[in-house]
Order: sequence, then C-alpha cells, then structure tokens
Amino acid sequence: MGQEKNTVLVVDDEPGMREFLEIMLKRDGYIVDTAPDGARALDKIESTLFDLAIVDIQMPVMNGIELLRRINEKSPETTVIMITAYASHETAIEAMKLGAYDYITKPFKIDEIKLVIKKAIEKKKLERENKRLRKELETKYGFGNIIGRSPSIIKVFDLIKRVADLNVNVLITGESGTGKELVARAIHYSGIRRGGPFVPVNCGAIPESLIESELFGYKRGAFTGALRDKKGLFEEADGGTIFLDEIADLPLHLQVRLLRVIEEKSIRPLGSTETIPIDIRVIAATNKNLEEEIEKGRFREDLYYRLNVIKIELPPLRERKEDIAPLAIHFISKYSREMGKDIRGISPKALETLEGYHYPGNVRELENIIARSVALETSNVIRQETLPQLVGSKDFIDLGADLSSGTNLDAVLENVERRFIEKALKSTGGNKTEAAKLLGITLRSLRYRLAKLGLYDESIEESESVEGEEVVN
Repeated sequence: MGQEKNTVLVVDDEPGMREFLEIMLKRDGYIVDTAPDGARALDKIESTLFDLAIVDIQMPVMNGIELLRRINEKSPETTVIMITAYASHETAIEAMKLGAYDYITKPFKIDEIKLVIKKAIEKKKLERENKRLRKELETKYGFGNIIGRSPSIIKVFDLIKRVADLNVNVLITGESGTGKELVARAIHYSGIRRGGPFVPVNCGAIPESLIESELFGYKRGAFTGALRDKKGLFEEADGGTIFLDEIADLPLHLQVRLLRVIEEKSIRPLGSTETIPIDIRVIAATNKNLEEEIEKGRFREDLYYRLNVIKIELPPLRERKEDIAPLAIHFISKYSREMGKDIRGISPKALETLEGYHYPGNVRELENIIARSVALETSNVIRQETLPQLVGSKDFIDLGADLSSGTNLDAVLENVERRFIEKALKSTGGNKTEAAKLLGITLRSLRYRLAKLGLYDESIEESESVEGEEVVN
C-alpha cells in the first residue's frame, strides 16, 4: 500500500489495460488518471504534475517513444515506465537512453509490475528528499548565513561571491573561532559545485598513523586490519569540495601526496597500483602563519602556492566590533528557537558589555556566551546580569571552550594582560608608577607592555622616579 498519495498517469490505447492498471493502482493507494493516446496524455501533463507515467509504446497518433521525449521536455520530474506487447531489443535500448526508468513486456505478472512501480516511486521520493536536503544545506550554509556589516567582513562577502563560481583552490586564514569552515561552506553551497558533496577534514584531529588511509582510502589487504576496500575522503569529495581545516598540521610526507593530487587530479589508494581520477576543489584553512611555517621547514612552499590561489583572511571579532550586535541578535534568535524560549532581544547595557569585551575565542566564544545566557535568562531580553560574570568584568576567559579545533593562546594572554593593566591604571588614576606596583612589575616593564599593546602615549611626560624600576613584591 502506498504510504503517500502519489499521482500516476496511465497511457494506453487498449481500454482493458487502462482500466486494469487504474483499478490495481487505486487499490494500492495511488491517485490515478488515464489517457488513450499521447496527445491527450500531454494535455493532462500540462495541467497536472504526475510522479509516474506508465506508457504503452505502440499507440496511434503519437507512439510511446515520442511521448517519452515530450514528457522529458514538459515534465522532467515525472518518472516513466514503458510497457509493450511488441518487445524489441532496439526499442528497449532507445527507451532507456531517453531516460525511461524501466521497460516491461506484456503480458506481465501483477507482482512484477507492482514491484517496478514501487521501486520507481521510491526512487522519486529519494530524489525529492535529496533535493530538499540540498536546498536546506544551501539555506543553512549559504552566503546569507555569514553575519556582519563591518568593512572587513563586507570584503569577505565580496571575495566569496567572486570565487564561488570559479574552479580554483582557496586558502582561508584567521584565528580560531573566526568562522573559517562557515566561509568554506558558503563558497561551496553558493557556487558551481553545490550539487556535489562537501567533505570537511580536520587535519589536526586525525591521528598521524590513520590520516593517510582516511584521505586516500585503501584496498583490502593493504595492511593488517584492512578487511575490505574503503574509499578515501578525497574520493568521497569527487564532484564537490574537500575542506582541509588546520592544513598546517598535515605531516610533510602527506603534503607531498596532496601536492600530487592537486597537480594530477588523481589519487592512488593504499595497496593499489592504479590511480583513480577525481574532480575536486580544495579549500584549505589554518590559524597559523604559513609563511613562518615554510621558513621553519614545517610546510612545503610549492604546496602553499598551489593552495593559495585565492586567499581569504578572516578578521578577529575584536577588530570588527560593529558586528557584535547583529551576531548577538542572530545567536539569540537561534538558541531561543532551539531551547523553546521567547527571548526577543538584548538590553542596551548587556550589549554595551558585549561590545566592550575582547573575544580571544572570536565568534565561537560570543556564540557560547549567548547560548549560556539564553539558557539562564528568565525575562524576554538578555540582561547584563545574565551574562557570565567575568564578561561583565571584562576578564572573562572561556575555560570550558572546545579546543578540538585549536585556539589562539597569544590572543587569550594578550587579552588578560590588557585587562589587568587597564584595571591597574584605572585604580591609580593613570599613575604608571603606582600601577606597576599594583601589578608587581617594573615601570620599564609596564611601559614596554603598554607600547606592545598600543596603549602607550610617548607624548605624555610623567614624573615617575627611577625608584619605580624596582620589582614590587
């Protein structure tokens, strides 16, 4: 019995066959219409979208092969099954070449045609589901899901638009938490490869002993435990995009193999003597400085130039403060919906607090703060008192953050240093000597740190004495 009310058009010049198929299909739960010839079938197709058409080949006015061609033109979503009492090898081949799902010879067994119809409908459902999921992915990961209005993020938007339909490799750089994978997905789902797979790979998360077999696949018997053939991630990405996150963590010997994949557009699984052609776009990402990695001998220069055809640099959140408000609103909406809460916005004071924070964990950290706040908020707006206490004091460090994709320790430590120095200066009314004493460092050290953080104004002459150079215990 059909689980859904699928629509079927039966086209046959024999009244007995039309009536038999109509009764059988209606009993199985299908919505059925019939036509005695191709011309009237086309009239019905003009006004109704049919999931399936069962078409006799030998008919007056228009034969089944010609009708199949016309259905392909007018209603390509309709699956077609051909039936005939005059079977020939040539006709069957022609029908299948034109896209017929199957070809059945009269007389046929009822169970036989029921099975073919069931499989055709299941195929149609699968195609619909794939189309829906693809649309959902395009909506979820497309260009419109990158939030921001700052000049630096608008520049990123522009680059995504320009490279999405180009078949070139892309290198995305930026601190941990800036949204590198989101940008990679936006490029894929907004571009020419959106119909193919998007395969993300975290090069730093796969053990070095396994990463080669994961990327390239293997043949049965290639090593102990290889009990069957296994496709690698490169082959899984064929026709689409492979996203190599934390590319700087890829071992040097695999960097050589990746270079060969990019140059030759083929792979060779472990234990195989044959190469497999692949059609992939490579998008790589890193939070490290690859030029420095090259100088230290940890990254191949030739691979760098192959990956760095188009470079997209993602700015840290602290450098695009104007994006905090729209991002916060976006995350409030997202988590309110997920948690079933009616939170409609954020108070001005809470927003001011968020905009004054340094975000060493970038957008990922802001999302974590908002998710926690939505969970704990009892009113319909996020209030300052609901924010994590240390955010309010501007010394917040998210020690519970997920480190699986890395972090920027220098940025975290710089944030702590900046906040403590600012607090000490505020407590002493701007007196650097007294601030140095509070911090337990020398005045010279404080001046060095202020200059490093861009907080030191050399034009301001102060009368602090050299005695302040002693370390305060």
